[in-house]
Amino acid sequence: MDEITSQFGAAWVSAHPQSVLERLTGIDHRMGGSDGERRAATVVAEAFREAGLDSVRQQSFELDAWHRGHTTFRLVGSVERSFEAIALPYCPAGEATGEIVDVGHGTPEEIEAADVEGRIAVASTTTPPGSRFLHRMEKFGAAADAGAAAFVFANHVPGQLPPTGSLKFGERASIPAVGVSYETGERLRSHAVGDDTETTADDTATTVRATLAVEAETRPGESQNVLARTGPETEEAVLAVAHYDAHDIAEGALDNGCGVATLVTAASVLADADLNREVRFAAVGCEEIGLLGSEHLSAVVDLDDIVAVCNADGAGRYRNLVAMSHASEATADVARAVAERTGHPIDVETEPHPFSDQWPFVRRGVPAVQLHSRADDPAAAIGGHPRGGVGRGRGWGHTHADTLDKVDPRNVREHGMLAALVIRELAADGREFPRLTAEELREAFVEADFEPGMRAADMWPDEWD
Repeated sequence: MDEITSQFGAAWVSAHPQSVLERLTGIDHRMGGSDGERRAATVVAEAFREAGLDSVRQQSFELDAWHRGHTTFRLVGSVERSFEAIALPYCPAGEATGEIVDVGHGTPEEIEAADVEGRIAVASTTTPPGSRFLHRMEKFGAAADAGAAAFVFANHVPGQLPPTGSLKFGERASIPAVGVSYETGERLRSHAVGDDTETTADDTATTVRATLAVEAETRPGESQNVLARTGPETEEAVLAVAHYDAHDIAEGALDNGCGVATLVTAASVLADADLNREVRFAAVGCEEIGLLGSEHLSAVVDLDDIVAVCNADGAGRYRNLVAMSHASEATADVARAVAERTGHPIDVETEPHPFSDQWPFVRRGVPAVQLHSRADDPAAAIGGHPRGGVGRGRGWGHTHADTLDKVDPRNVREHGMLAALVIRELAADGREFPRLTAEELREAFVEADFEPGMRAADMWPDEWD
């Protein structure tokens, strides 16, 4: 660690990461395939150059870009009332009307137990205690498979904050779906049908139903990844990534402006460091709408050259760094070694998940570590507070409230320096990273209880069957 202590000193006092965050969040929005995302790519390219990286360039790719139009959502029948709602990315244009059914957290068991066919299913953004985190795509897919007419994603965070988030990985979904606030969700649940409710034509006038109409379209578009490198030109390389896109309803400061700023901080430390392996940097687009940038990157690079991936998605947001090793004991050992050497705690989680930019690489056997973070007391508030916890969901993320004022620059600085140490350790001589076999991965995802949800979300790899 001695040869990079001077870089640490510079990183500790540098205003560069905060400047990058301010420039990114100053853009109207960074939705995948938009003009704002293109402008953000330019910001990140400039940041890579300012950090001292070499061979900075942009690599474009095509996608089916989703564009949000107007959404209406209201109660009809014995109660007439309108609510704010936002269509979820890749929601199809169309209308739906039906009785409201509360499916709780939206677990497979809750959806199976509810009679959702022809009805509008309302699911919370949070996850029940004792369960792994349940992703929105799993909940939506299970409800759609069970015959729901539409899906409503209700925030668990008070504050009139309707959440957004993609329904599919870059392709149109099957039924309409919208996000609504916690307050709207509670109102809808008060009008939900019971398990034994039977509605006849004579009951229609006294029955409360929800009706929604979505304007949206999907059309050809273009995005880009921002690439750079540092270190010796070796056959083997470490790949460090972070997604720079964000949803079109907020600034995307926490998700994932902080991750980009963390990666830029690490880059500034490593640009002049003595490295044993080449380190390639990639700021990828379109993560929020289906990991499209990392999917493209994994398809165009020679994966035999990539020994390991470090994904900064969630780093810098909250106080404590978390290293997710995604079933690789070798990358978990790297995080533990950095924590022991620095005396700085890093929580290591070995359980895998498929919902961030390591997934296209992990699925193909490349070991990875994802740098995330959590607050000192995540249970202190269900939705968090400025510079605070996120509870059992995203907190401010994917809402209007994901803004620059929520960022604590200390977290970005510290996590950037720790990320530099993790990346350097991945690039160290003598570090070996065994490939993950399909059998090992399948076993890890089954053990983590991901199979039902991934199948509902159309994410279960064919080769695992």
